[in-house]
Amino acid sequence: MALHRVRVKTDPLDDVFSMPLSERTLPKRRLPEAESDRRAVFEAIRGELLLDGNAAQNLATFCTTWNSDEVRELMDLCLDKNMIDKDEYPQTAAIEERCVQLLADLWNCASDDTVGCSTTGSSEAAMLGGLALKWRWRQRREARGEPADRPNLVCGPVQVCWEKFARYFDVELRQIPLEQGATGLRPHQLAQYVDENTIGVVAILGVTYTCDYEPVAEIAAELDRIQAETGLDVPIHVDAASGGFVAPFLHPRLVWDFRVNRVASINASGHKYGLAPLGCGWIVWAAADLLPEDLVFQVDYLGGDMPTFALNFSRPGGEVVVQYYMLVRLGREGYRKVHQACADTAGYLARRIAAMGPLKLLYDGQGALPAVCYTLEGDMPFTLYDLTEQLRTRGWQVPSYPLPADRQDVTVQRVLVRHGIGKDEIALLGDDLERSLARLMKSGSTGAPRQPGFHH
Repeated sequence: MALHRVRVKTDPLDDVFSMPLSERTLPKRRLPEAESDRRAVFEAIRGELLLDGNAAQNLATFCTTWNSDEVRELMDLCLDKNMIDKDEYPQTAAIEERCVQLLADLWNCASDDTVGCSTTGSSEAAMLGGLALKWRWRQRREARGEPADRPNLVCGPVQVCWEKFARYFDVELRQIPLEQGATGLRPHQLAQYVDENTIGVVAILGVTYTCDYEPVAEIAAELDRIQAETGLDVPIHVDAASGGFVAPFLHPRLVWDFRVNRVASINASGHKYGLAPLGCGWIVWAAADLLPEDLVFQVDYLGGDMPTFALNFSRPGGEVVVQYYMLVRLGREGYRKVHQACADTAGYLARRIAAMGPLKLLYDGQGALPAVCYTLEGDMPFTLYDLTEQLRTRGWQVPSYPLPADRQDVTVQRVLVRHGIGKDEIALLGDDLERSLARLMKSGSTGAPRQPGFHH
């Protein structure tokens, strides 16, 4: 059957918005037969993207929304580099290994044989950490001739990636409810949830809901006590998706990392407070024997025999290269200055919110992540969901959502202060908060839907 090429003639001097493509809507269900002028397609798609929110005003996300020109140039240089193909791109692979070793040092790993890898983000990294916990638990159980068919994982309020891990890999997720006044898991709660089938405990360094740190050292001490009483030796995985790139610089005396002997592995998001572009995560194990060999695959069809341990396969290398650039470019002092500026800005917003009357601070941005979390106090004629909708009219994306069980009756708002969000921008947000509250106090509810906001 002969193939007929369909061409649409356009004059190179035509205005881009007078070309044939600009006279119709873009295809949504069927591939077009004819080619179109590249300028017209570009402008049409760019026009659609203007309907997205402004990333700089997205105060719901932990992720990087500002990148320098150097970062963009490095990303362009790596556009065709496949991170998985370490034989073809050995220097990119070497840069990845450097990042693993730099992070192991940053997180105070004393071992000479630490291992780790980059991932597409903390969700993938967390799942790899969870898989290693499950495999090691199963190996121990089978070696003793004990059943290994009912694994469970103990945690407090966690990001949805851990719920995915439990469902995808057949693990019971034992989520401990929040106590009154608590912002995360408390060590004394562990005893009634940990048993012989517990593959590990997840401690969160930067709780998604409240931005506070869970007390890793105290959790480990409680597990030490449990082991002394029961003989159960339960490891810890630290989900430091956000705090892993904050605590070492702003809270260096806080003991949460590989200084805690019970911590087997740590994950972090390079694309959050690590300041790398979207699509960068890390997982590091304290020692090589904590990553079961059964989980590592040998691949020989990319040009050489190489090990791989990841849920994804092909992915770009640019994010990893930029992560290395940021680590070298900023160093410890640079990261400290960036995050301290964010924390100072969060503190400024917290002070303004504390003076706004109906808003009650739950977290003031000091001592953990650069963020602010607050709730609505008293019997008001509106809800925080109404306030979210009011702020959206000015472009601000500020999420409202209920706390996890057993505090789901408390609705909160959360503002994350990231690199690229300065005091002037936050001052404008404060002004809009005051105006929105005054408007709502006068007019009451806007009829905004009573449902959780964004959980990034």
